[in-house]
Amino acid sequence: MVRIRETAWTPAERTTPDDDLGDRARALAELMRGARTVVLTGAGVSTPSGIPDYRGPDSPARTPMTYQQFVGDADFRRHYWARNHLGWRHMEAARPNGAHRLIADWERRGLVTGVITQNVDLLHLKAGSTRIVDLHGTYAVVVCLECGARRSRWTLHEDLERLNPGFAEHAASRGAIEVAPDADALLSDTSAFRVADCPGCGGVLKPDIVYFGENVPAARVAEAHALVDAADLVVVVGSSLTVRSGYRFVRRAVTSGTPVAVVNRGRTRAHPEAALTLDGDCVQALTLVDAGL
Repeated sequence: MVRIRETAWTPAERTTPDDDLGDRARALAELMRGARTVVLTGAGVSTPSGIPDYRGPDSPARTPMTYQQFVGDADFRRHYWARNHLGWRHMEAARPNGAHRLIADWERRGLVTGVITQNVDLLHLKAGSTRIVDLHGTYAVVVCLECGARRSRWTLHEDLERLNPGFAEHAASRGAIEVAPDADALLSDTSAFRVADCPGCGGVLKPDIVYFGENVPAARVAEAHALVDAADLVVVVGSSLTVRSGYRFVRRAVTSGTPVAVVNRGRTRAHPEAALTLDGDCVQALTLVDAGL
């Protein structure tokens, strides 16, 4: 496997806020030329498409849902599905931005061998990327926790519409709805909402999304590991890497001698280990990188 030497940036230079983004973008383009690059993305790559994140510099404080809450409390599930019934429409309507499109174009040009994404929004797929590991699942599939049956979110939407006629229109009439991450929406009054059960066994339905406190499926992790192991460069785009599910791939790359570059607004968990960092908007930064390829 070809290994790329680390660029001449010293640790102090990597984190200096006054660095020229254009110079660093050209340095990243130089690293990517002729390399097998894997891109690891987080919520920051999708915020320009109107999807909020949990930890961005401008994000309000949010408390993410946990797996234990969802499976252990029927009232919590009702509250979640009522909010999701509104929020998933926003995610479905979202469209890829320039960063998604550039990453897909780089794959077509042979510069990127695959994308590992922590997002559930399907925007890489919509942009045209083909080798994608949806690490945390997607909003588009629902799974039964009893029998394991899977069905599309569109089908469940029709069921929820029949069970809750006029719910969305009533919620909208009470003012603007704030959309939250993970196809959720902030909504207070959900007491009258009726939840749909699995049509096959009557079991509990759950979005096929990895919640906090839940493990990423082993096969998915193995697929991501294989991408990283075959790469010459790992580029993190739009992720603080606060949670281990994404950061583990940076550690795997660094441990095996594969350089890591980071494109993000603000400092990340990977900064001390990165060969190169670009601090800025993902779309702007990747556009500058593309100009140097």
